[in-house]
Amino acid sequence: MFGKSFVEIVLIGDTFDDAYASATADAIKNHKIFIHPFDDEKVIAGQGTVGLEILESYKEPIDYVFVPIGGGGLASGLSEVFKHLSPNTKIIGVEPKGAPSMKTSIEENKNTALTTIDKFVDGAAVKQVGDKTFEICRYNLEDIILVPEGKVCTTILRLYNEEAMVVEPAGALTIAALDFYKDKIKGKTVICVVSGSNNDIERTAEIKERSLLYEGLMHYFMIQFPQRPGALKEFVNNILGPDDDITYFQFAKKNSREVGSVVVGLELKNKKDILAIKMNMTKNGFEFQYLNDNQDLFTQLIG
Repeated sequence: MFGKSFVEIVLIGDTFDDAYASATADAIKNHKIFIHPFDDEKVIAGQGTVGLEILESYKEPIDYVFVPIGGGGLASGLSEVFKHLSPNTKIIGVEPKGAPSMKTSIEENKNTALTTIDKFVDGAAVKQVGDKTFEICRYNLEDIILVPEGKVCTTILRLYNEEAMVVEPAGALTIAALDFYKDKIKGKTVICVVSGSNNDIERTAEIKERSLLYEGLMHYFMIQFPQRPGALKEFVNNILGPDDDITYFQFAKKNSREVGSVVVGLELKNKKDILAIKMNMTKNGFEFQYLNDNQDLFTQLIG
């Protein structure tokens, strides 16, 4: 925003790790100074000023601070500030379940690179945290919570609909984590760092989909559908409840003139209704395969 025409953005790879490898190689090749986005003492100190702002803004004792973790710069800087100025405050790190690089490293007792990650929470999805940030976080953090990506999506939608707050996936991590810590924080003073609002409106459909899947309100099936008039009407009348909707209907292939494989997506109002739907399909002779529990097939057919 500030550099405008003086800055050239080069998109490399699909993750932070891809861009990082390219940036360091470019710095070496062109004799440039590389400034690490999180594994740098001055960067860590700069991010630590978030801790100072919290303490300056809230004069009462703080029991818990929840902080998102990507590479660990923010968690390191903030935890160092609280270690010296409010040592009784417990600092809880939060990572996406699909990219638990800091938690894995602490459990392994060494900075460990993940082989694969879920890229959805892009602001916190890194395969390996920094060496400096690892050493700080392993001693300063009280705990690390892993939050499923679907729970993050539910939180994004709730914050937008109920609080008029636009947050990116990494920004929603700490608030999403509260449900997993509700017994420990009941009656306590809790601060959540909401770290960013860089959410692309084009991701809204994906966010809603992931949220519905996590909440048990979206279900996909591969169904052997009879190739005769009235079959779809029979399915709607005999299988679905009054509050269930077909949101996806796509022929995968026709096995014969009598039946065809159809991928069907159903959105429910009550997650318990899925039991009745499965029973109704069996009772009415619809052969089906449940795709939500088959991640490989789900990814191939639904994307």
